[in-house]
Amino acid sequence: MGSGRNVAVFGAYGHTGRFVVAELLERGYVPVLLGRDQDKLRTLVEAHPGLEARQASVDDPGSLDRALSGSAAVINCAGPFATTAAPLVEAALRAGIPYVDVAAEIEANADTFEHFAERARAAGTLVVPAMAFYGGLGDLLVTTAMGDWTAADEVHVAYGLSSWHPTAGTRAAGAVSGQRRGGRRVRFTDGRLEYHDDALPTLEWPFPAPLGPQSVIGEFTMADVVTVPSHLAVPEVRTYMSANAAADLFAPDAQAPAAVDERGRSAQTFVVDVLVRSGGAERRVSAAGQDIYAISAPLAVEAVERILTGRTRTTGVASAGAVFDAPDFLRALSPQLSLTVPAGS
Repeated sequence: MGSGRNVAVFGAYGHTGRFVVAELLERGYVPVLLGRDQDKLRTLVEAHPGLEARQASVDDPGSLDRALSGSAAVINCAGPFATTAAPLVEAALRAGIPYVDVAAEIEANADTFEHFAERARAAGTLVVPAMAFYGGLGDLLVTTAMGDWTAADEVHVAYGLSSWHPTAGTRAAGAVSGQRRGGRRVRFTDGRLEYHDDALPTLEWPFPAPLGPQSVIGEFTMADVVTVPSHLAVPEVRTYMSANAAADLFAPDAQAPAAVDERGRSAQTFVVDVLVRSGGAERRVSAAGQDIYAISAPLAVEAVERILTGRTRTTGVASAGAVFDAPDFLRALSPQLSLTVPAGS
C-alpha cells in the first residue's frame, strides 16, 4: 500500500489538480505529482519544492504503475475522463489502492460503475467517481435530504451559479460528451438514462435567500443522474442550471476562471438547492460556497481521508452518498461550504 500520507494526483498541474495539491498539503499529506507533460510537472515542482513529480500517460500502463508506486490512494483530476478514468482505475486496482476522481462526464461515470463494480468489490477496495462539485456534492445533499426515507418519487438538483467561466478541461470534456451522444441530450427518467433531441425548457427556480428566484434551464443534466440513482431508489432525477451560467458556458468567447484571492479561487459563487419528493411530502437541503472548481478539492480530499481512516460504508464502485455518512461529510466541509436545512425538512 505504501506510505499512508502519499497521495498520487494525476493531472496535478491542471486547474482543479492545483487546488487538490494545495488541499492535500494543508491536511498534512504528501502529494505525488503525476501527469503527461514533463514541462508542466517541472513548473509545478518549482512552486512546491520537495514534492516528487512522475511523468505518466494513460496510454502506457507501465508508466502508471510506476507513478502510483508507494502511494496510498490516487485522485484523478485529468479529463476528459472518458479517456483517463478506465486506465487509472485499472492501475489503482493493480496497485491495490483506492481511486477517486472529479469527473463531471455522465457517460464516463456510468462506464466506471458498469465496468469496474465487480472487480473493485472483489478486490475489497473503493472506486469513487464524480467526487466533485458535479455528482458528488449533489449526491451528498440528496442523501442528506432523504434522511430516513429509503425511496422517493423525484429528486431535483438546481445549480445557481453567479457565472461560469469554464476551464479548458471543462470545454474538452464537454466536447467529448457531445460526440459520444451524437449531439443528443440526456436525462434520467423512469429509472434509466434516456437520450433525446427535445428542446430544453426555461423556468424559474425558487433558490433560497440571498440568491432568490432565478431563471434556470431545465434538464440541464449533470453527473447527479449517475451518482444519485446508483444507490437511492429514485426513478426521476432532474437537474437545472441557472440560465446566466449556461449562457456563459456556451459563449464563443468564454473566458477561463480568474483568481481573486490567496487560495486562487475565482469570484464565482454558487448555491446548490436540492428538493426531494415522496408522495405528498417534500424535503429540501441547500449548500452555498465559492468557486465550483475550488470546492472540488476539499470534496475529493475529504473522501480520500475518510477512506484511508476507515470511515466508509461499502467497497466496490460507489458514489459519495453510498460510501460516506453524508450529513457528517458535509459538516466537515463547513469552512468552505454553508449548509441550509429548512425547518421541517
